[in-house]
Amino acid sequence: MQLAAIIVSLTLTVVGVALLARAIGQFVRYFRLGQPVPAGARFDNPYQRSVTLVKEFLGHTRMNRWGIIGVAHWFVAVGFLTLPPTLGQAFGQLFQADWTLPWIGDFLPFELYIEFIGVMTTLGIIVLMAIRLLNLPSRPGRKSRFAGSKMGQAYFVEYVILTIGLAIYTLRGLEGALHHVDHYEAAYFASYPLVLAFKGLGVATLQNLVYLVATIKIGTSFVWMIVVSLNTNMGVAWHRFLAFPNIWFKRDATGGTALGGLLPMASGGKPIDFTDPGDDDVFGVSQVEQFSWKGLLDFSTCTECGRCQSQCPAWNTGKPLSPKLLIMSLRDHAHAKAPYLLAGGGKTAEGEEKASAEQLADVPAAALAEAERPLIGTAEENGVIDPDVLWSCTTCGACVEQCPVDIEHVDHIVDMRRYQVMIESAFPSEAGTMLKNLEKKGNPWGLAKKQRLEWTKEVDFDIPVVGRDLEDLSEVEYLYWVGCAGALEDRAKKTTKAFAELLHIAGVKFAIMGGDEKCTGDSARRLGNEPLFQELGMENVAALNMAFGEDDEDPSTLKPKSAKKIVATCPHCLNTIGNEYPQLGGDYEVIHHTQLLQHLVDEGKLIPVTPVEGIITYHDPCYLGRHNKIYTPPREIIASVPGLRNEEMHRHKERGFCCGAGGARMWMEERIGKRINNERVDEALSLNPDIVSTACPFCLVMLTDSVNGKKAASDSGSAAGGQAKESIQVVDVAQLLLESVKTPVDDEPPAGEAESESAPEPQPVK
Repeated sequence: MQLAAIIVSLTLTVVGVALLARAIGQFVRYFRLGQPVPAGARFDNPYQRSVTLVKEFLGHTRMNRWGIIGVAHWFVAVGFLTLPPTLGQAFGQLFQADWTLPWIGDFLPFELYIEFIGVMTTLGIIVLMAIRLLNLPSRPGRKSRFAGSKMGQAYFVEYVILTIGLAIYTLRGLEGALHHVDHYEAAYFASYPLVLAFKGLGVATLQNLVYLVATIKIGTSFVWMIVVSLNTNMGVAWHRFLAFPNIWFKRDATGGTALGGLLPMASGGKPIDFTDPGDDDVFGVSQVEQFSWKGLLDFSTCTECGRCQSQCPAWNTGKPLSPKLLIMSLRDHAHAKAPYLLAGGGKTAEGEEKASAEQLADVPAAALAEAERPLIGTAEENGVIDPDVLWSCTTCGACVEQCPVDIEHVDHIVDMRRYQVMIESAFPSEAGTMLKNLEKKGNPWGLAKKQRLEWTKEVDFDIPVVGRDLEDLSEVEYLYWVGCAGALEDRAKKTTKAFAELLHIAGVKFAIMGGDEKCTGDSARRLGNEPLFQELGMENVAALNMAFGEDDEDPSTLKPKSAKKIVATCPHCLNTIGNEYPQLGGDYEVIHHTQLLQHLVDEGKLIPVTPVEGIITYHDPCYLGRHNKIYTPPREIIASVPGLRNEEMHRHKERGFCCGAGGARMWMEERIGKRINNERVDEALSLNPDIVSTACPFCLVMLTDSVNGKKAASDSGSAAGGQAKESIQVVDVAQLLLESVKTPVDDEPPAGEAESESAPEPQPVK
């Protein structure tokens, strides 16, 4: 028995270690196939990156958002990393049944730790297995986040962990019996029942049981190692190794998610100069090897947990996009194609083969076939990613926000879109109208620039215009960036006028641009038209710098940074100016209008006194919330208005559900599945609110369209989903505040005269 145990265990160990070493080498060569990243990116601030990694792992800061799942996973992860000493002890027990590790084997704290972590790891994996079984993909519709995951691989990994955990527990019981533990001892606080069960067995029997269980523990461990080493695309296993570098190399060294601004477009690890692009510059991604090495690391790190899928608005409304399945498809394609690429294969820009027939002679047929697949293509074209998958994305960031291993889904989707738009001119036709309007008129609606100031004629106070009423912005505190929607879209103009009137009431000095400003380029960039974004952005940066009194030729005219304050009512403008214009040389302090309004309420310059009766529910705009982490100010404004009772929708804040307008989807028709805005409004209407509020002009339009559609359907008797009562309103929080501030009751002091402590300044995006 002992000899057989030794032979089996050592054989599996040698094979497992050899295959693992080979697999690690394969990963190194595989990641090197990816493109370099721009200089300084991913390697900056190594100390802070290390701190972030430790925080995310030991604190399980992302996993613990899901309650018991995070706790169970923490014990499994810690057990995997800290229980290898029990494997070492098992090897020793093959040769001597009562052998213990030198120095620490009988050390009480060590034994207590092994007892505790061993049991908790076992209980943790049982909990995770139960959760998986309760969420089987066989559930109707798309409710299971595991739909599309490789369940066989997951079951294999889970049963391996369970077997090892039970083996550790059993070996502890056998050790106690061999060491003649006659009464309860703290060192065996968990395994003592097994000590009692084994106590009556003879020494030879106990020894043979130790050999058997130690072999099971070692064999299971190295069978697992062999299997995962032969399957380098087995994310459910490899994530426990790859998650550490993936977190360390995340975009933001301080721990923030890869949201907010997009990365500058690069080719070969260098930013592309669109004023004079290089002859060999690659625009976007059309082949998997054109992703950066960080992208390839992302794909391999996916654990197929489906958190991203469960939160994705496209997936939840019947569209083909699942962030999880997209990443899995890219991973499987990249690994299958890797032998061809490692042999020197690949296509030139003209579509010619780089490698000779001799170089490719030993490449497996499967890899050669994979190399022929287009990265973007329909099922008939044998494409890896269907175009409908690519264009279903709203870039809402729910996938990135929820991913426990920091995969950067949105960046990869936009990279593929860039190639489709810039090289193939293959994108939804409706978006083409928007792009033409941006190119010709500087706004998505194609309206004349003079109409940007028309709304100012609809208020009964003067609004200073920089360049007309003011030479520059040195005389005012804020530049109000109205944006295209705020100036040109009828529903959004109500927000614009309400916010301007509130600033006037509060005595805040502000000015607006004179109408020569252009769209910030948010939709163009997220659609994939990077040159158009650059063109619009640079024109806006030049206009803003001039408005702030800056002259690039005379540095002495530069204003201090504190004077460059911009307030925006559109989160997309806020995000682009604050997070992306620094890439174009424009560095400004940008805040959202809800932040400024909350500040003015806290200071007592705006006093909500007139009750606004009813139930209200607030919708978090994705580009305000997830992308810029602004959740509190709108809610505090709502809380300050008398008479309102706020009811949160089930999906709110970090788990808020998109309105469907982001990622340039505002300009594309939804032809597949349920409309995203209808799904969101159905959730709102389930609370039977009187008011649906938001803080974004895009969201305002999308929610209003859905509510009006449901009102019409209710009137005709054909309503599907939630029913909208006739009195329901969809408004921006600024409109709510104005309604309460504008007509104070008789005994209240005028707005701005109340005594209050000085409130802290709102924090800018940049």
